[in-house]
Amino acid sequence: MTEAVQTLIDALCLPLLAETRVEAARTALVLQEMGPQQLCIPQPQTADHLAMRSLLAQSCHPAASGLLAAFDLIPWGINPVAAQVGDRGSMYVVATLMGPEGPVPCADLRMGLYYQRPNTYYGLHNHDADETYTILAGSAIWTAGEDTQLRETGAQIHHPSLMPHAFRAGPEGLLTFWRWSGDVNLHSYTMLGDPEVVLTA
Repeated sequence: MTEAVQTLIDALCLPLLAETRVEAARTALVLQEMGPQQLCIPQPQTADHLAMRSLLAQSCHPAASGLLAAFDLIPWGINPVAAQVGDRGSMYVVATLMGPEGPVPCADLRMGLYYQRPNTYYGLHNHDADETYTILAGSAIWTAGEDTQLRETGAQIHHPSLMPHAFRAGPEGLLTFWRWSGDVNLHSYTMLGDPEVVLTA
């Protein structure tokens, strides 16, 4: 079990250290010092889990193989903003790994993993926290402020505080690593008016 936990820590630190931001490096340090000792929670296997495993197995990202090896340690299904997103939650699965509520406790940082089903659209939203996503597998048409473009495996996308952002997963789906810094409160998480939601509903 210790080896699997270390494999998971090493895999999660790869996108953090690649980001080259001070906040990302501090997130990696907290993770390395504390370790995700509470992540070893058995999770029921679902069709999404099979799809996520398959997507990771096809990925060329250096973190993908480590996440795949430690997949059973990841607490998929813990979504801290479930109340704000309503029925949109049916299109994705979240694993929160660090934050004020844990599993790795940290008062001013959050991080986790996010899987979105193929060809689904998660509409414009924003929040007080600064945020960086790293695409670990799959692709998406990604909107960050005024910029919309195809983002593929390996891309890192930074959203400063309150920048509207949205993403449409590619035909293979999307699996990302995300981290928050700055003001990491949850109450500011807001779904915004978005014509794409109306068009695709």
